[in-house]
Formats: sequence, C-alpha cells, structure tokens
Amino acid sequence: MTAVAFPDHLLNVEEFSQLPEDNSRRYELQEGVLIVSPRAAWLHQRVLLHLTWALQPQLPAECPMATDMEVVVDAGFPATIRVPDLVIARPGAVTGNPPRLSADQVLVAVEIISPGSRGTDTRQKPGEYADAGIPHYWVIDLDEPLSLAAYHQAGVFGYQEAPAVTGVFETTGPFPLRIDLTELPDGPARQHREGNQ
Repeated sequence: MTAVAFPDHLLNVEEFSQLPEDNSRRYELQEGVLIVSPRAAWLHQRVLLHLTWALQPQLPAECPMATDMEVVVDAGFPATIRVPDLVIARPGAVTGNPPRLSADQVLVAVEIISPGSRGTDTRQKPGEYADAGIPHYWVIDLDEPLSLAAYHQAGVFGYQEAPAVTGVFETTGPFPLRIDLTELPDGPARQHREGNQ
C-alpha cells in the first residue's frame, strides 16, 4: 500500500487549487484543514438528480445551477472552501468556465445529508454560509420521510431556519420555486413499497 502525501500545514486557496485531481473522494477546506470524505452513495446521487430535474424548468434563465461546485466561503487565511451538492448562482455571476465560485456569487446552496455529514451540514455549514453572505441554504435529510429544511438570511442574526417540510416545499425566495419532495427517491422502505405495488 502506497501512502498518499497530504499537506502538513494549513492551506490557502492557491495551495488547495494545486492539489492533484482525485475524483474518487470529495475534498473541502475547513479553516485551512483539508477534509476528505467519500463520494456520495447511490440514493444521494438519485435524489440530487431528481432535484435538478425539478428545479431546472423553474429557474430564471440568468440564474444557472451546478452540482458539486467548489465555493470559496472564506478566501482569507486559513481558507474555507466547501462543495455543496448543488448551487444556484446569482444573475450574471458566472461567466466563462470558472473552476469555483465565490460565496457572493451564490444565491442558494443545497446539501444532502450523507452518513457522516449530519453535524457538518446542520450545525457547521449554516454558520459558515450565513457568515459568507449566501442568502439561502437548503438541507435535505434522506431519513424517512425525506425532508427539506430551508434557511434564509435574517440580517445581523445570520440564518433563520424554517421547520423542515416533508410534502411540497414552496418558496418565494430568491424566486418562486416548488418542489414535490414526495417525488424524490427517499430510501429503501419506499423503494420496497413501490416494488410491491
């Protein structure tokens, strides 16, 4: 077994950019510390795919959407770079083919909770994203029944969290959107029920 050489110091954005490309893992930077996690599993990927299908026809043409896009949450040292499962960008924010976005280019960041990410997605990232000025943050919980908790900026208080929704999620911010969460894949129990119908 060959040992992989990982940085032995806190990283800045430039050093993070120079890491070798590796699509077998997800890499993020949390206050300069390299965080390595497994790639998302099957159900997570299916939910993300269905979510993009549900959102795409509703988005304004000037607000592009992307999955697994690096977002520089804090460019200072030590830097923080996150990779939300999905981002919706501000109008005119994305030109060309950028390798990552800055937080001020993001309107909505979406995370789907994976095994091992619950604390990060529900406690740590809301503070980071709110401090970085991302106006909206959604967290999808795959535990049945599948739910979506929406956070939005509430001035100096950071994010305000709305109660988790399990049926139809509707919002007017940043623009009108409707997602029928019951149409998203939601785990082995539902798949088993549907297979027996």
